[in-house]
Amino acid sequence: NMKMRDEAYKRLAEHGVRPSVQRMAIMEFLLENPIHPTVDDVYQGLCHEIPTLSKTTVYSTLRLFSEHDAAQMLTIDDHRVCYDGNTEPHVHFFCKRCGKVYDLFDETAPIVKGTKVVDGNIVEEEQLYYRGICKECAAKEEKTKN
Repeated sequence: NMKMRDEAYKRLAEHGVRPSVQRMAIMEFLLENPIHPTVDDVYQGLCHEIPTLSKTTVYSTLRLFSEHDAAQMLTIDDHRVCYDGNTEPHVHFFCKRCGKVYDLFDETAPIVKGTKVVDGNIVEEEQLYYRGICKECAAKEEKTKN
């Protein structure tokens, strides 16, 4: 997909990340799969087309992206860190049943423009996510009750 390739290249260049073949592929994967993938998801999604890819490379590349604000890193809990190619501030919803992370674009997300200081603390980024039971899991539970 040429459009995605251009998009991935532009994103890396704009954020000062040198575009290598692997970095391009990983960025493209994030942009094409807005499923909030983990390192594992990205690795599984790309290891067939890039046999030389290692999980370590995926891990360090995603970290690099998040340090350069080219992607968003979401720390859900100790066991789960997800990545999002959408760097616009938006609210995430984590379902405790199925483990999926959904975007809630209609919710208002806090936006830190530039640097914000709260009680002398310098705020550089913000994460907001809700936890609960998604509508699909809630509907399933409703069915089993009746």
